[in-house]
Amino acid sequence: VQLQASGGGLVQAGGSLRLSCAVSGRTASNYIMGWFRRAPGKEREFVAGFRWSGGATYYADSVKGRFTISRDNAKSTVYLQMDSLKPEDTAVYYCAAGQRLWVSISPHDYSNWGQGTQVTVSS
Repeated sequence: VQLQASGGGLVQAGGSLRLSCAVSGRTASNYIMGWFRRAPGKEREFVAGFRWSGGATYYADSVKGRFTISRDNAKSTVYLQMDSLKPEDTAVYYCAAGQRLWVSISPHDYSNWGQGTQVTVSS
């Protein structure tokens, strides 16, 4: 599975961005998909995720109610809609895939990573 993230940029606080993750290769029903981010000087952290086979979506508390993860099966693309952005959302965002039965918040459970896209939120 190959992943390519795009859609980052510079936005003012309160604004919105939509990140895209193009997925190529073969995904099985036991794949999980996730968005992570790494802010300067911080560890990579889980943002949102879901199981490729369907079911609930999961969000970090810090983004719940503001971010929405979704997918377009026809386009093999996973999205992260980010609304009401805050300066603390500034980070490099990564999409990731892993072979797990359940969504994991640990980056160690994801074996495939996109290249990352920079999101900068100005105050």
